[in-house]
Amino acid sequence: MKINFLLLLCMGYFASAQENLSFQKPPKEILELADYERAPSVNMDSKKEYMLLSYRSTYKTLDDLNQEEMRLGGLRINPVTNISSTVTYITNLKVRKVADKNEVQVKGLPENPRISNLGMSPNEKKLSFSHTTNTGVELWVLDIASAQATKLTDATVNANMGNPFSWFADNETILVRMLVKNRPALIDLKKDLPTGPIVSTGDGSVSQNRTYQDLLKNPLDEQNFETLVTSELYKVTLDGKAVLFKNADMYAGESISPDGNYVMITTIQKPFSYIVPLSRFPQQSVVYDKSGKAVKVVNEVPLTEIMSKGFSSVRKGKRSMGWRSDKPATLSFVEALDEGDQANKVDFRDEVFLWDAPFTSNPTSLVKTQQRYAGMIWGNDNTAIVMDQWYDTRNMKTYLINPANPAQAPKVISDRNYQDIYSDPGNFETKKNEYGRMVLTLDNDKAYLIGDGFTKEGQFPFIDEFNLATSKTKRLYQSTYKDKKEDIMSVEDVKKGEALVMIQSKNEYPNYYYRNFKSKGKLTQLTNFKNPFESIKNVHKEVIKYKRKDGVELSGTLYLPVGYDKTKKEKKPLLIWAYPAEYKDKNSAGQSDKNPNDFTFPYYGSFVYWVTRGYVVLDDASFPIIGEGTTEPNDTFIEQLVANAEAAIDAVDQLGYIDRTKVGVGGHSYGAFMTANLLTHSNLFACGIARSGAYNRTLTPFGFQSEQRNYWDVPEVYNTMSPFMNAHKMKTPLLLTHGEADNNPGTFTLQTERYFQALKNLGAPVRMVILPKESHGYVAKDNILHLLWEQDQFLEKYLK
Repeated sequence: MKINFLLLLCMGYFASAQENLSFQKPPKEILELADYERAPSVNMDSKKEYMLLSYRSTYKTLDDLNQEEMRLGGLRINPVTNISSTVTYITNLKVRKVADKNEVQVKGLPENPRISNLGMSPNEKKLSFSHTTNTGVELWVLDIASAQATKLTDATVNANMGNPFSWFADNETILVRMLVKNRPALIDLKKDLPTGPIVSTGDGSVSQNRTYQDLLKNPLDEQNFETLVTSELYKVTLDGKAVLFKNADMYAGESISPDGNYVMITTIQKPFSYIVPLSRFPQQSVVYDKSGKAVKVVNEVPLTEIMSKGFSSVRKGKRSMGWRSDKPATLSFVEALDEGDQANKVDFRDEVFLWDAPFTSNPTSLVKTQQRYAGMIWGNDNTAIVMDQWYDTRNMKTYLINPANPAQAPKVISDRNYQDIYSDPGNFETKKNEYGRMVLTLDNDKAYLIGDGFTKEGQFPFIDEFNLATSKTKRLYQSTYKDKKEDIMSVEDVKKGEALVMIQSKNEYPNYYYRNFKSKGKLTQLTNFKNPFESIKNVHKEVIKYKRKDGVELSGTLYLPVGYDKTKKEKKPLLIWAYPAEYKDKNSAGQSDKNPNDFTFPYYGSFVYWVTRGYVVLDDASFPIIGEGTTEPNDTFIEQLVANAEAAIDAVDQLGYIDRTKVGVGGHSYGAFMTANLLTHSNLFACGIARSGAYNRTLTPFGFQSEQRNYWDVPEVYNTMSPFMNAHKMKTPLLLTHGEADNNPGTFTLQTERYFQALKNLGAPVRMVILPKESHGYVAKDNILHLLWEQDQFLEKYLK
């Protein structure tokens, strides 16, 4: 019997590499790029008087990930500190006057601050934030003008359910979730013996739930969940005085009316579920006055374990309930007219209602939508924008409505395929009103749109004036950069022609400017962040466009190493990084949103690092999966996947830069699934890197990604698309990585472990790396540097 000597060598390398391997660091070219200092994030008040600079560490530490954690109801909680265990903390705050270039260090911050849950007061003069100590969460407040921070509470805040702070309209009082006094001790599942078996029952109803992580599993989990999410609500003033507002309950959300006179409080109810996360547990919403007296139960949501099939199906009853932004105290909400089931044929899918406080009269109908309600932008008494959409057709309509006259028919102002980015009219600009809420920016009968400006020729963002009476647009400004990229962040002053923009190029870090589009495009620079990646500032970068064999237009961002001679055209190995996307038409699939002037920002989630190691890199390569008409994209998933890959390799090969026998492919999550399938069903690649993927679709039997059909509807699709089912065909070297604590629905760590076992036992050259404590995205420095080392070693072996 012949033995494949190369295969034995490969398997020997992998076997030895797995024995007691400590954390490694990548070569210096990659390490210089990976070990960088993150620039601050920038937030400005609506008057653009002050700029808040917040600083974060580039990475977390393994110790950060090694803190105590409980996973319950879809939450990941640190039970010692009572905040999400996944928080990435801000480590410093500075303030700067927009008109002044000097940054002021915020005074009074705690030592080694761990800051999160930032919230601006309605008048934007104060900033609330939490600081996490070793024993719990404190409430702090920052006076922006003086740059002085002050602690308001001890470490008794309960942040287990997210942001625990809500500002009242007086700018002096904050509603805070606090830990319950004399809270019962958490149950140690390792020590407390169960009192009986776990029993689940199906009552005969169809319940097509996708796979979820971190669910409740038993009665002891239920008790711990209730203990952790139960809070008391206190009103805390800026002098630190705290007054009880509401007694202990499982508070899931607090929303204060624009005028500050009412508070809508949503609580979690029982029974809990073991098959869906807390977002689908029973809930009740009650409106209280500002003294805490109950005014009205405005919504009761039952346990939602059963959902109709399809992305356009929704639960029955009131949903999307919230305060109308331009009124003192009016709730809006939506109800399905098709019983929430997209399969039902009706003239109208949803109806939007208004309900004025104190809710003594019945809600009134505002508008009905032909498709599924997709959002509302409030303006004033006579003007609002409503959107609806339908997933199966990728259609979105935008309407102009008159809230004061519901009998007036909605006026369609946009009707388009929302995946068609070349026809995107932009998003309506908003500003803060007297209540501190975002509403349409209106000037008499004119509104304003900011668009990304994607075209066949490139990206040219724009500002349009929209006439509400005629639905005509007038272009006020369009970027003309060809060697830079300009993002329009907001219109600051229409009359003066002033806009806030961000400008960058492939080697210029993004910085903020004021653009006066009425004064010859005058620019005033606001920030001056430097490029932390000087070593790759001179790499060649361009967007290349090419066609698939069926004529679909594709694109990708191509990088060549520094100093690469495009006349001699030395044949280099090629790395392709991609992520598949589903479309319903070829035109939309062929459009490009890539801009060669995007700042080149290497991060662990791409192959850009390896341009420093002599590789050619095609990043973000187009991998559309198209299903036109009644055909679903996944019906021909494999064929289209291979066609996309073949077209990408052909395009770079025709430029003369690569050795097409030395091509590697990689992807994360669904991109990992793509990678495994490409290595299984084609001979195009020398190796592949698949990170945190799912490989056996029978383990996600009620849909995945954009697939709405279940396994029993189309078993052949699920089986054909599953690399695990075809593991015997896969003989190309593959590096599999996964986070030990993946929290993403569908990509359980078990997926990689089982796929590795299948490949290994079937004789494939495969290496598996499980990164300790990591979730779906990787954050710890030791893990990321080791991951880069693993990938570099792997690529050097199989492509060089």
